Amino acid sequence: MTDAHEDHWAAPVAAAALDARVRVPGSKSITNRAYVLAALAGAPTRVRVPLDSRDTRLMLGALASLGARSEETADGFLVHPLGAGGSSHGEPVEVTLGNAGTVARFTPALAALGDSPVLFDGDEAIRRRPIGPLLTALRRLGVRIDDGAGPGRGAPPFTVHGDGGVRGGTVELDSSASSQFLSALLLAGPAFDRGVTVRLVGDAPPSEPHIAMTLDMLHRFGATVEREGAEFHVAPAKLSCPEYVVEPDLSTAAPFVAAAVAAGGTVRVTGWPSTTTQPGDWLRGFLPALGASVRLDEDGLVVTGGSSIPGVDLDLHEVGELTPVVAALLCFADGPSVISGVAHLRGHETDRITALATELSALGADVAETDDGLRITPAPLHGGVFHTYDDHRLVMAAAVLGLRVPGIYVENPATVGKTFPAFVETWTGMLGTGR
Repeated sequence: MTDAHEDHWAAPVAAAALDARVRVPGSKSITNRAYVLAALAGAPTRVRVPLDSRDTRLMLGALASLGARSEETADGFLVHPLGAGGSSHGEPVEVTLGNAGTVARFTPALAALGDSPVLFDGDEAIRRRPIGPLLTALRRLGVRIDDGAGPGRGAPPFTVHGDGGVRGGTVELDSSASSQFLSALLLAGPAFDRGVTVRLVGDAPPSEPHIAMTLDMLHRFGATVEREGAEFHVAPAKLSCPEYVVEPDLSTAAPFVAAAVAAGGTVRVTGWPSTTTQPGDWLRGFLPALGASVRLDEDGLVVTGGSSIPGVDLDLHEVGELTPVVAALLCFADGPSVISGVAHLRGHETDRITALATELSALGADVAETDDGLRITPAPLHGGVFHTYDDHRLVMAAAVLGLRVPGIYVENPATVGKTFPAFVETWTGMLGTGR
């Protein structure tokens, strides 16, 4: 896996048109939502074929610290409700966040349901990711939070003081920086004394599909959810879902279907659902605009690349997590492209807009930052080191570039373990094994 560049991965070039069959792991977004809802249920939930990665292990660890233990099964985890794992009896608790945004945002409300002070902290990067509006909303719902002097810093480390429950009620929320702020309140809402009514203020949240995912999963666990425009209501409820099966992660599938477009040939991603709330399903409708043929059958999604890739103008506000892979692919287009609507990516694992502009330009592409995206003018590319900034999606973007550009060395490929620990092996298998 390493090369002369220590701790770097030499991204492999596609020697011929692809003919591959790939299965990607479970959706991170669905897995972590399922674990949170399982912790709030009245009885254990068997979560089947979940993603097993750093972020999901951090979520299980956080829930265990809060009193929701889990047991590994043959095909997933059995998650027990909060309280079933014992009580800390008021003793201080620590939750390790790593750089997992879902853990940092989905678990503080759960900590308020207990009777202990809970310290939340993680990697240096998580301290730079936005969370302030969520902490403000939780305070207004009756949660005691200490995140520094004065009005608070609005970032980890912070401490939630459990008072044995949350009053809940109506709250205004600015979720324009992340739809996870809204999802965090809605997921915890069934456990609040009065449920929760969230009125969105400010710009619309990014990634509407993730909001739809949260609402769908709440319904499946038995919650009553109502939505009227920018107002959401979740009533108090006793949740129950004996078994939940996680879909494959369609955003993690992005580099594999992009590979068919970049290198030519055909890639089949097995298990692709016919209906889903996942943002990654957007690819199914988009890839034909890049000259690819796309077919969904009973076994999965089949993508066959075309003879060329046209330049396009894209608003990716609702599917921003696909931006790194799409930007890499558009470096091979016949003409200029513009990606817009993704200003919120500056607050992800890294500032993805600046990182992509920097790394793609360093390899010869003409990529400029805009206020809310990127302007990509294709140019001859060359090899070099692609820095990944501890961001799993940048590893995937670099892999796509490497299909056609020899000599690309990917810094810290292990960071992809956040969502797909076996990515490198699966990627090389796609290139080395015809089916």
